[in-house]
Amino acid sequence: MRLSNISYATVLAVFSGSAALAEFSKVEDQDEFVALVKGKELKRPFVNLEVSEEGAISGYGAAWPVTGNWTWDDGYFCREIFWAGDPLGYNCQEVQAAGDRIRFTSDKGQGDSAEFRLR
Repeated sequence: MRLSNISYATVLAVFSGSAALAEFSKVEDQDEFVALVKGKELKRPFVNLEVSEEGAISGYGAAWPVTGNWTWDDGYFCREIFWAGDPLGYNCQEVQAAGDRIRFTSDKGQGDSAEFRLR
């Protein structure tokens, strides 16, 4: 059976698109992390954050201010943040990156994840 030009184009687009999707890989050290976030905003619906190379976190989540600080400890992004002035606690998170996306997984990679676009 011969594919029509439209079907062939559709099949090519599907396979080309899936091959272009980058897989997430673990960010291993602070220098790699800083290179990813330096000068960029971390965005997801209703959240816009900046993570400075000096260790500050700032931005907004659901229209309320987010502030905090971070350090890199033994392969993990460890942060303490405040949302609208309320503490959200200290947590060390695994960081993974793929293209213009970055994912933070709480509890050293064992908890919940949040994915952001780097813009």
